[in-house]
Amino acid sequence: MIDIVVLATADWDHPLWTNKQHVAVSLVDEGCRVLYIESLGLRTAQATGRDLKRIVQRLWRGLRPPRRVRRNLWVCSPLVIPGVTSGFGLWLNRLSLSLSLGLSMGLIGFRRPWLWTYNPLTTTFLDFGSFSFKIYHAVDSVQEQPCMPRALIASQERHLCREVDQVFVTSPQLKRQLAPYSKNIRFDPNVADQAHFASAMDLPVSSIPADLLELSEPRIGFIGAVSSYKLDFSLIVTIARSHPSWNFVFIGPTGEGEPYTDTSLLDAEPNIYLLGSRSYGILPSYCAGFACGWLPLLLTPYTEAMFPMKFFEYMSAGLPVVATKIDALKEFSSVAWLCDARPEDFSKALTSCLAGHGPEQSMRLAMAAQYTYKARTKRMLAALEALP
Repeated sequence: MIDIVVLATADWDHPLWTNKQHVAVSLVDEGCRVLYIESLGLRTAQATGRDLKRIVQRLWRGLRPPRRVRRNLWVCSPLVIPGVTSGFGLWLNRLSLSLSLGLSMGLIGFRRPWLWTYNPLTTTFLDFGSFSFKIYHAVDSVQEQPCMPRALIASQERHLCREVDQVFVTSPQLKRQLAPYSKNIRFDPNVADQAHFASAMDLPVSSIPADLLELSEPRIGFIGAVSSYKLDFSLIVTIARSHPSWNFVFIGPTGEGEPYTDTSLLDAEPNIYLLGSRSYGILPSYCAGFACGWLPLLLTPYTEAMFPMKFFEYMSAGLPVVATKIDALKEFSSVAWLCDARPEDFSKALTSCLAGHGPEQSMRLAMAAQYTYKARTKRMLAALEALP
């Protein structure tokens, strides 16, 4: 049995589960034991309700031993000062993380575990000496997010790639960026919890949430963080105004990954609905009420290096997908409507999609079946076993 420390950049119970939580669960399903280390905070805390709530929660959890969240999976919440990467504050962070990690591994019985990190600043915070094998899983161009120490993250990420045994990336652009610094690098796109989202196709109308049912069809859905550095608010508003009989529904927190997001443009439109976060367990019931899923992304260095997790989640739910034509999605043009970031292109694609044109559902589902966490985790572990 392999013991693995997952150094995440997200807290375990965040309402939007991403690679970190799903991969931890998948590794356990493959027979590993996992200690999940919650986010160390890549940016400094802001005077917002969300950040203050996280600080209070971290103080409470940081003073307790690791909590077991399921069989063979524990969560550790180290007490660190978010965004501090130099001086005495860094020394305190390194000491606190070392003590938390050492205590947690001792209580659980980990000896010389693997390190599976998502944090590009890992070598800043952590000594590699206690790990027998090191993996860096790059899932975003983190330095391109707002309020991040861009130059520091970029340089430390390159250093990390040189130090680890394997680098996994989720987009072609990330591979191009990091390949010069890694001796072993592999591209495998983001995937979906297929069984979970596929349940949307079997749900009766009565299972669709009331706040969605009260909106007339067609409903065009988005699930994820409603953040202005990811989504093209101007594009969304223009399309909504051009099609007043369509309802555009957004499920997810506002401003995730940035201190402030101004949604006033969206709030002003009568057919745009920001419903806020919903638990992961009921997301398929919302998908069951959508006519299609869409990804109206801005074209930025951040989005050009990403692979949207929702792409295969929408597809697994049986939904047709309309998305901005970012680099990572181009190879999947046969199963989705990929658009230039222009209102006329999106309007044309959405109109055709709602009319039932485009790739057949059976074709979309067959593609989605190839991109699941279980299948990808098996591929990744096989790649690790094949290393010399």
